[in-house]
Amino acid sequence: MCDNQEVTSAATRRLDRKLASIAAGSYTPDDFVIADAKDADMAFGVTAPGPLPGAESGRVGPGVYRTRATYLEAMRALIAQGELDILLVSASNGERLAVEGAIDQDLTLAVRANDTTDIWNHRGGGYPSVPARPFRTADLDAIRPFCDLVLYAVTFNNDVEHDVATLEAYSVFRREAAALGIRHFLEVFNPNAPVGLTPKDVGGFVNDSIVRMLAGVTAAQRPLFLKMAYNGADALAELTEHDPSVVVGILGGSAGTTRDTFELLRRAETHGGRVALFGRKIQRAESQLDLVALMRPVLRGEVSPADAVRAYHDALARADLTPHRELSADLEVTDAVMRSE
Repeated sequence: MCDNQEVTSAATRRLDRKLASIAAGSYTPDDFVIADAKDADMAFGVTAPGPLPGAESGRVGPGVYRTRATYLEAMRALIAQGELDILLVSASNGERLAVEGAIDQDLTLAVRANDTTDIWNHRGGGYPSVPARPFRTADLDAIRPFCDLVLYAVTFNNDVEHDVATLEAYSVFRREAAALGIRHFLEVFNPNAPVGLTPKDVGGFVNDSIVRMLAGVTAAQRPLFLKMAYNGADALAELTEHDPSVVVGILGGSAGTTRDTFELLRRAETHGGRVALFGRKIQRAESQLDLVALMRPVLRGEVSPADAVRAYHDALARADLTPHRELSADLEVTDAVMRSE
């Protein structure tokens, strides 16, 4: 996928075949889209690939964090495994993989198109605590030769000044992307600095923000699908019931336990989600390949989330890898939203 002729042949890719099945109403769990979000370098910088085993995270110095080279090597290994439908990366890493010919022709490469201030997670920084402001580092014209799908993210805080600026920036992006023949999917974060919102308001506020925003967007500029937090079964089911033409994907959030990963995957699919875009849940796993390999069996109902955790620990033992947690702890659901259901 290194030239325009190749990146425009989207219909031959697994992602587009799956989206077509979903749109036609013939969805099966095999059509569920699995994405690895390895774009964290646009949020966390040096710490994005995660700490080395036994290293003290947060410390500055060599030998603490995995490097860009190991981050790229993990991407190559997952591509070769063949389980992913989408690999989401930064523009610089996407270009590197595309130029070297690492992208499988059935895999869709996606690039993060914007890096709003609420994802700026510098060590010692405080950007995520103030209302999100729109910002874009990536140049769409420079991305287009090797990639035709990008992620655009928005955050609404019930703050009219910041929310209007967010919508205006998204409008400019949509027109620019459409002119270049670039498709996008839309990430809608939960409020990072909400004004006058209680926790129970968040699911409805985000759902209404999405529907209200997209009501004014015609087909040529609409996102292929959404990426959003799991705000509970009711909030997800409400959105997917309201307009089945909007394909909803769930973001992974924090690493959590292995049970959190498989439980979130299963609950999202059960309540109408059709895409999972997991970043830290994959990146921080002891064995990324074994974790991803168990996702499709969970989606098909061939194995329960709890049994998938047990199978994962068996795989770690066979590979002589030390788990982050004892099996009993890794079987716990720790995500606050899922624990409350």
